[in-house]
Amino acid sequence: MVEDKKVENSNIASKILIEPWITEAATMAGEQNKYIFKVAKKATKIQIKKSIEELYKVKVITVRTINIPSKKRLRGRVLGTKSGYRKAIVKVKKGESIDFFGGK
Repeated sequence: MVEDKKVENSNIASKILIEPWITEAATMAGEQNKYIFKVAKKATKIQIKKSIEELYKVKVITVRTINIPSKKRLRGRVLGTKSGYRKAIVKVKKGESIDFFGGK
């Protein structure tokens, strides 16, 4: 029973955390123990915190979220939209880090 619950939690965590945000600015933020993730639009700060602690085995201190709105795009004569998304900036405990690339 306990194992089933653990598998269920990691499945929820994979739905909340879509992907790590890897840019030059995000890499520099990593030096300050801050990591940026693209997350589900309806994810709460508490869900984001629990998901990161479960997947990466680190202690999360703070979670800040940013909602990026959708943008209009014109392709020829057709007007469309580029979907919006949500980012989370997560600060982890000093001395801990998240390795996205699986370095040795």
